[in-house]
Amino acid sequence: MSSIKAPVTATVTATVSTATGDPSAPAVPAHMLPHRTPVELLLLARRGLAEAALTRPDGLRYAAAHLAALRAAAAMLSARARPVPARRNRVTSVWELLVRVAPELGEWATFFALGAAKRAAAEAGIPRVVTTREADDLLRAAEQFVAVIEVALGVAHQPTLDGVAA
Repeated sequence: MSSIKAPVTATVTATVSTATGDPSAPAVPAHMLPHRTPVELLLLARRGLAEAALTRPDGLRYAAAHLAALRAAAAMLSARARPVPARRNRVTSVWELLVRVAPELGEWATFFALGAAKRAAAEAGIPRVVTTREADDLLRAAEQFVAVIEVALGVAHQPTLDGVAA
């Protein structure tokens, strides 16, 4: 990831309760759920998008944008899934779990799951694994996805204007 520290470019406010007590919520193995609140994860996703926008190497920009989308997906899991005890013998991706808790996001999950191998290759430093266009396209898609998750969870996102004091 880029060593550039991106400023927080938005204020995210909401009270999102987790579905842990809701017996109708989709069950997800407890060890697969994030240990942060949905709001914290969405803040991290927004910061990741800001970092990705400032990152020049295409592979690192792609990886940062993909990670931001992962954090947004984790926010949805945190809000909608009910943790259940389970054995840890089967690896399940965030994208597979997202489809369980939010089937309406299946196309998004498929899209980002297909980019996971490229993200891993880019993070590993493999040169030219991602083009400038692919990195830019993924960043735009990740921005849209984070916004979709914010709307779905009822989280307000207010972009700040550069140079305007809050």
